[in-house]
Amino acid sequence: MPIPTPPDPIGAEIRAALDGLACLARDDTLRAVAAAGALVVERLRAGGKVLVFGNGGSAAAAQHFAAELVGRFRRVRPALAVVALTADTAVVSALANDGGFEQVFARQIEALGRAGDIALAISTSGASRNVVAAAERARELGLTVVALTGRDGGALASLADCAVIVPLDDTPRIQEAHLITCHALCAAIELAAPGSEPVQVARDA
Repeated sequence: MPIPTPPDPIGAEIRAALDGLACLARDDTLRAVAAAGALVVERLRAGGKVLVFGNGGSAAAAQHFAAELVGRFRRVRPALAVVALTADTAVVSALANDGGFEQVFARQIEALGRAGDIALAISTSGASRNVVAAAERARELGLTVVALTGRDGGALASLADCAVIVPLDDTPRIQEAHLITCHALCAAIELAAPGSEPVQVARDA
């Protein structure tokens, strides 16, 4: 009797990831990403900054996004004003300890945000209470809210001036799509940045 072939979890994950990313090529999603990029470019050119935040994998995406723009993605250019609200563990832990985790981002928006800035909120469900609370506070203070979310967009999408909604239900697939979206935004933002030039790759003589 032949031995059955064991399941291939690695291949299955990779194929599922590739299938999930196809949703980013939909016209409505591409338009939403382009609109989000245009908003960020407009606010940065006007002297504003981007405050980006999320939980767990979305926190990692927030810090990745900030690193690409404070540093560089593909082009040489001046640094851009992007702050990940997840990165200061002393602030995050103090706020969570003293006032509850629901306010860890809203309080930082209150401290650092100004009218004309961008609040870039990332939540796969669109329902993370601390992310929604921060988006609400951002709107009260006159910030522009850009959301990266999933599923049906949740409460977060309804608070956003521009929402990129990944229409999937599986959290890892949404996270992967958000990372690609962040890279697409970085490419558009960087291309529009003043003084942006291609990186010169050194070649052997």
